[in-house]
This record gives sequence, C-alpha cells and structure tokens, in this order.
Amino acid sequence: MSEAQAPAEKPAAAKDRTPLQRAAIFLMSIGEDSAASVLRNLGPKEVQRLGTAMADLGSISRSDVESVIGEFVTEVGEQTGFGIGNDQYIRSMLVSALGEDKAGSLIDRILIGGSTTGLDTLKWMDARSVAGVIRFEHPQIQAIVLAYLDADHAAEVLTHFAPAVRVDVVMRVAKLETVQPEALQELNDILERQFSGGGSSKTTSLGGVKTAADIMNHLESSIESELMEAIRDENEEIGNGIQDLMFVFANLQEVDDSGIQALLREISSDTLILALKGADEDLKAKIFNNMSKRAAELLKDDLEAKGPVRLSEVEGAQKEILLVARRMADAGELVLSSGGGEEML
Repeated sequence: MSEAQAPAEKPAAAKDRTPLQRAAIFLMSIGEDSAASVLRNLGPKEVQRLGTAMADLGSISRSDVESVIGEFVTEVGEQTGFGIGNDQYIRSMLVSALGEDKAGSLIDRILIGGSTTGLDTLKWMDARSVAGVIRFEHPQIQAIVLAYLDADHAAEVLTHFAPAVRVDVVMRVAKLETVQPEALQELNDILERQFSGGGSSKTTSLGGVKTAADIMNHLESSIESELMEAIRDENEEIGNGIQDLMFVFANLQEVDDSGIQALLREISSDTLILALKGADEDLKAKIFNNMSKRAAELLKDDLEAKGPVRLSEVEGAQKEILLVARRMADAGELVLSSGGGEEML
C-alpha cells in the first residue's frame, strides 16, 4: 500500500482516554439541550476545559460512546445518593468536592437560602473585561476582587495593570485576612447587584500571603520576577513570605513518584526536554527514575543532543509544566508542596 493510501491513525479507545475526554464524549452523546443543562451547573474553568476537549475530540466510534455511557451508568448506580435526602449528605458531598472553605458559601446559598454574590459574575468575564470594571476602583477593592478570583484568572487580570499598580494590589492581597460585608456590598454595587438573605452579615475569609503566592505562580516569568523584586523593596517580610509559598519548578522534587508519573503522561517530550535544560541534577534524576529505562535513556540522549536554548524558552516550558501540575492538583490527581512546606491543593 502506498504512503498516500495508508489508513489514518486509529482513534484512542475510550479506556485509553483521559477522564476529561470521557466527559467530553459523554456530553457530545446526550444532545445539545441535555449537555447545556449540565454545563450551566459548572464553573467557568470547567466549561472552558470541557469545551476545548469536545472541540479536540475528532472521530468518536460507536464503541467509545457505548463504553463511556456504560461507565457513567455504572458509576451512578454505585454512587447515587438517592434516598438519603438530608442536609448532612449535601454538606458532606460539597465539602468533599470543594473543600471546607469553598463549600461554605455554597452550602449557605443552597441550604440557608442566601443569594449568589455579584462577584460570581466576574468569574465568567475575560481578564481584560474584569480589569476594565475595576480599573478606577480603590486598590483595596481591586485586591478583594483578585483574591476572590481563581489564581490563574487573577494573574491574567493583573497583567492588564501598570507595574506600580501590580505591586500595590499584590501587597494588599497578601495583607488581606477577612472582608467586611460593607466591602462586599461595594463590589456588588460595581456590578449593579444587591445582597439578599442572611449571608451579607458575615465577614468572609479572603486573601492572605498564600493567595498572593498563588496569583504570582500564574504570572509570566518576566512579570513575576519584576513584581517580586518590587514587593521585596516595598516590604521584605511580605516578599519573603510570598516567595516561601510559591510553587516553583524545583519543588517538583517534593512530588511523590505516583504524582510525577501522572504528570509525565500529560506533557510532551519536547516541553520536558526544554524544561529540564534548566533543572538541577536531583530533579533530573527524579524524572528519569519515574520513567521506563528505555524512555529515560532516550530522554538523556535528547537532552545531550539539544543545543543551547534561550532562558526564556526554558522558563516558558517550566511554566507550562507547572500549569499542568496545578491543574492536576486542583483535580486531586497529585499533591504539590511549596518551598515553605505548605500543601497547595
């Protein structure tokens, strides 16, 4: 058979696909209306990831669809909470899924009848739009908004501000502990929303050095370095505290072997080679030890054959791997530890 007549590569079987790809197949299989109903109950990051996965699926065989639907039916049959029907079950489910902090306000809205804060709207807006909404607000308001957003979203918003503003806002995020209801009310006024129910009488834990570190983790290397230097000049103690809690490429040394193996399955060899050009020998050994002997030998050969590369390329590859690692940590697929010894989940 000629090269032109060679059959196309066979699509991956359902069992070989990632959980995200299987979820995408499921949504593609249940019809537009049903899929839309599911997506309406997800957050912006989940919708974006699922949408991208659906767009990237390509050809799906009937056996793939049958396998995914069958798996779904089996899991629902084993895990359903039908018949329990009490608040304790709902609380336990949400805490297990989201953690104590994130689940708290959601439990109040579901079980106590509070309203959805106008801040939630910001999570669905692109970073440039969020920056536009808060650009002329007091820096303390800007800090509260960034602390409320997911760290990667907040980092992207931060890039739309001038360097001096970034320093001020990140410093304020690091100093945040609780937010009074009046401050939250002011944010709702920005979005022309009002609080209702009993939730507005409570202070809210928000911000802190850990949140500032999470935001810094998602910035481009050049912006991150410049901002960290400026923060240290402003307040060395806060700067060191943020640095201690940041997860950097070298911290992959602290990830357990099963986590490293899971991470390696999600990144390309080209990205890994670039990233390891700037890694120390201990981290390289950690990576090699979590690969098959043959794969490790090939990677070592590729590293030796790789000529000089720009520092920006190495840092970019390391950032790409760290973003994957943080996404997997958010999904509970691995545990990250910062240089300061704190878990970043």
